[in-house]
Amino acid sequence: MNKTYAVILALVLPAGVAAQQPQGGPPAKDPITAVFRTRTLTQQRNLAQAFDSIPASMFNYKPTPAQQTVGYIAQHLATDNYLFCNNFGAMKATLAAEDTTTSDTDKAQWPKDKLVEKLKASFKFCEDAFAQLTDATLADQITMTFRGQSRPATRASMALGHVVDMADHYSQIANYMRLNNMLPPTALPRRP
Repeated sequence: MNKTYAVILALVLPAGVAAQQPQGGPPAKDPITAVFRTRTLTQQRNLAQAFDSIPASMFNYKPTPAQQTVGYIAQHLATDNYLFCNNFGAMKATLAAEDTTTSDTDKAQWPKDKLVEKLKASFKFCEDAFAQLTDATLADQITMTFRGQSRPATRASMALGHVVDMADHYSQIANYMRLNNMLPPTALPRRP
């Protein structure tokens, strides 16, 4: 396991597991997996709200020439979701040919509605794939393939990588929103 992931796990999981414990009741079933699932669902909700609130006219926006457009981030997140969540268990995503044969740059130019639909479909797949994970299966060794390179990993590294990836891209999209005088979902006033 990557040292960074190990350090994050050591620092974050104890607090997260404690927060998942029911007050005065028995411990939650699979408390570590429950932490990953809770954080994943929170990130998915925030990302979906962010992309829903960004106007279609801004999907080609990027703050500097070196950065990604909003549309690129949307298609990239969908691709990453399948990369991580396909490694949660035996369930694998079935994707349309256009999703696997179209370049990332071309996908980034798809209309907002299509990009958001594809992103939300990837979120739904991840929710379903998460049902395969338990605390006992987090240590399972898998072979992860990325850009033609395969390497051994654990299911825990896939679950953690997924949450960290979504948090990274939420931060990115939240900054884009703020640069355009929009409040990201986590900055909106809380409902009573």
